Amino acid sequence: MEALIKNAKEGDHLAFAMLFKENYPFLVKYLMKITMNPDTAEELAQETMAKCVQKINLYNGKSKFSTWLISIATNTYIDQCRKQKREKNWIGQEETYRKLKWHFESRNEEWNDAIEALGRLPEDVRVPIVLKHYYGYSYDEIGEWMKISPGTVKSRVHNGIVAVRRELKLGEETESHQTRSRTTK
Repeated sequence: MEALIKNAKEGDHLAFAMLFKENYPFLVKYLMKITMNPDTAEELAQETMAKCVQKINLYNGKSKFSTWLISIATNTYIDQCRKQKREKNWIGQEETYRKLKWHFESRNEEWNDAIEALGRLPEDVRVPIVLKHYYGYSYDEIGEWMKISPGTVKSRVHNGIVAVRRELKLGEETESHQTRSRTTK
């Protein structure tokens, strides 16, 4: 095994193929146990082996090669789970946002650009702004509820409002540019 690894580090494609052949079935079995999904396990095993090819020079021999592969596979799986969670949260937020907009419009209530821009902010920035500016709570109260310091609350409120204003200003500039384009033609 050590000779294969040494040759693979030197760029020997046959050595890589042998390492792949010897470790791939074991890797897939491991990934099946943690993912509980054959397709995902195969996909992650292939991605792990691709990373192995890229990072073979980082293997120092202090642990077994299979242990090194497991650590790469595990990190790859964790990264994939985080990415899927972020995507799921984003899709969920978009759906909630559309429902809220429909709710406002169906009741003939105002849905303005500020609410839309506010909806695009991350939750940890949006919540303090709403609590402070829509409901009038103090930075101390908000900080206590969110388990962050009042200074952090103040910073998030300030930066969030700056972001909303920037977005609204960009929208106004685009609108006024379009208006000017139409009037000059």
